[in-house]
Amino acid sequence: MASAGEKGSVSVEDEARSAGGRDGMRRSRKSPRNGAPLKRQRGGDSNFLQVIGDAKKHRGSGRKEKSLGSGKGPYRFEVLDGEDEEEEDEIGPALVVCYRFDQCSISSLSLRGIKDAGYEKMTQVQEATLPVILGGNDVLAKAKTGTGKTVAFLLPAIEVLSKLPLVEREQKRPSINVLVLCPTRELANQVAAEANKLLKYHPSIGVQVVIGGTRLTQEQRRMQTNPCQILVATPGRLKDHIENTQGFATRLKGMKVLVLDEADRLLDMGFRKDIEKIVASVPKQRQTLLFSATIPEGVRQICHIAMKKDHAFINTVEEGSEETHSQVRQMYLIAPLDKHFSILYSLLTEHVLEDADYKVIVFCTTAMVTKLSKGLILVSSDVSARGVDYPDVTLVIQVGLPADREQYIHRLGRTGRKGKEGKGILMLAPWEKFFLASIKDLPVTEAPLPLTDSNTQRKVEEALRRVEMKNKESAYQAWLGYYNSNKTISRDKRKLVELAEEFSQSMGLTDPPAIPKLILRKMGLNNVPGLRSL
Repeated sequence: MASAGEKGSVSVEDEARSAGGRDGMRRSRKSPRNGAPLKRQRGGDSNFLQVIGDAKKHRGSGRKEKSLGSGKGPYRFEVLDGEDEEEEDEIGPALVVCYRFDQCSISSLSLRGIKDAGYEKMTQVQEATLPVILGGNDVLAKAKTGTGKTVAFLLPAIEVLSKLPLVEREQKRPSINVLVLCPTRELANQVAAEANKLLKYHPSIGVQVVIGGTRLTQEQRRMQTNPCQILVATPGRLKDHIENTQGFATRLKGMKVLVLDEADRLLDMGFRKDIEKIVASVPKQRQTLLFSATIPEGVRQICHIAMKKDHAFINTVEEGSEETHSQVRQMYLIAPLDKHFSILYSLLTEHVLEDADYKVIVFCTTAMVTKLSKGLILVSSDVSARGVDYPDVTLVIQVGLPADREQYIHRLGRTGRKGKEGKGILMLAPWEKFFLASIKDLPVTEAPLPLTDSNTQRKVEEALRRVEMKNKESAYQAWLGYYNSNKTISRDKRKLVELAEEFSQSMGLTDPPAIPKLILRKMGLNNVPGLRSL
């Protein structure tokens, strides 16, 4: 049977299964009331996950934090931002270590769905997070995609729903009890598909998806006529429903669980303001789960807004796994924006000729720019690449400004795995060069620009002409939104608009596309000269 995650995810070692078990578990005399985080414990012949809860308050910080374990194991757990110490003699509930789904507190109907989906053994991420989430805790989990995290947050959410009174679940228009926010339409559809697998034997629980690119009225009808206890949404479209769909805000008042999936990507794509408004629209008494491959400052700020102060932080990323591998050759190129497509074409052509076993991933700034690029080359969006493990990648190309240092390293980690050689190329425009300061301690060297002859330019221009206008318009709007969210670039709005016009010209457009006035207002660009509005 497969693990409940993508290929390449690894379960905790077999020795842990035999050594600890339930007999190895013990209660802490300072266990938090709502369950405790877990610790990787090694001692003698034992290797098991132990319940602990003796978090101590840092003096003067107002923050309760305990770094658990030596840092050598796969997990690190913390109880964050607690305000009051628990009384020393109080005994909290013990968490049961699970290595199989049938060892967890999961309903028989869900277990049947898990089995039919082909899952039996849990992945590391599921082992680390499920007991804590099932205990009702708010959780911030640092977890890479492709590790089974979707199941890790969906299963506990389904268990919450399964315990609701049947009469409440079978209402004609039941409350929306679980809300999952995703950064892209593709990821939202993937999460909904996974939820439907797990809900196979829960006929009274329904899943709906609301995403951009579809008619609002169609989604309104679908939510009115079909069960919708679980809603998977992109933030912008969800905000549209809150503001424009009759009765929708009322249905959100029954929410029990809020999930932010790919939280770092949600912020990278400029959804922070939408997320803040959504959080303000849902009940404060809820469980909040936040999963993210990286934990930049923006994610921490969202945690303070959306999560309880005593939420658990679970780090399932092995120490050093985000460090760039010594066998990865890192280079950067500085080139005018209008040359990026031609240079990218030349880089790929050169690499294909050099390596017969080539496998390349190209990362673009936004999903819409990725869609545009698919007319030119085989390219993967950032989100889809994070959801699948691509083995033996020989080259990673990052086109445009990464959101931050962590994202650069995370993308680069797609190559040079398991001791194999790899190469990474970062292509920036001259005005993006400031990013290099954030990776100055890494072995990144400047590479000469590849030659792009007239034949290459002609091929690229022909390919661009075949790209549909609507894709170019979407790419322009997404590009503008992405760079508008970067504090360094967005300081000068007029300059930002000029750069966006350069990008539109690089796509072969004479004039920049018009943008709806509502979108411009959301971006704070409605009065900036040089922008065309609808």
